[in-house]
Amino acid sequence: MFLGVDELLKKVQNDKLVEGLCERELNNPEGAGFDLRVGEFFKIQGEGFLGETERKTCKTISAAVYKEGEKRVVKLKPGDFYLVKTIEKVNLPQDLVGILKPRSTLHRMGLFLMTTQIAPGYQGELTLALKNVGDATVEIELGSRIVHFMCSKVDGKTHLYRGQWQGGRVTTEKKEKQV
Repeated sequence: MFLGVDELLKKVQNDKLVEGLCERELNNPEGAGFDLRVGEFFKIQGEGFLGETERKTCKTISAAVYKEGEKRVVKLKPGDFYLVKTIEKVNLPQDLVGILKPRSTLHRMGLFLMTTQIAPGYQGELTLALKNVGDATVEIELGSRIVHFMCSKVDGKTHLYRGQWQGGRVTTEKKEKQV
């Protein structure tokens, strides 16, 4: 069962479920959640490694950062791939799991947004993957709404997020042991 916007807004107000929501989402959210916005684009390069117990992600280079009041645009040419970090920070309690779905506008332009679930106990910005799989160049303005965030109640025992991405970290500095 997904929480409705009335319950989500109470949790934003009382428990800081989502920090940094824009006025639209605070005053007139749509559907059963909130639209989250693009805060930063990262290009990846180098090499990565994923083993049974260790990993090293590819190096990231910030390509563009949102600054309130400034219009900044990133052009995604066909085949371009970026990691995208949200402006908003989430703070999931033990009894909620976050679900992310791309906004349909992305599909209509040939963009593929890769998302994941957000485990109970996770706190921080979210990192998503964005690839232009279409034939057209698409411009995305930083601060634009890119993904819909919904919460579902967990019925039963959960274990809080204990991963190393807590706090919105985007990449590893070196090979590290996975927890």
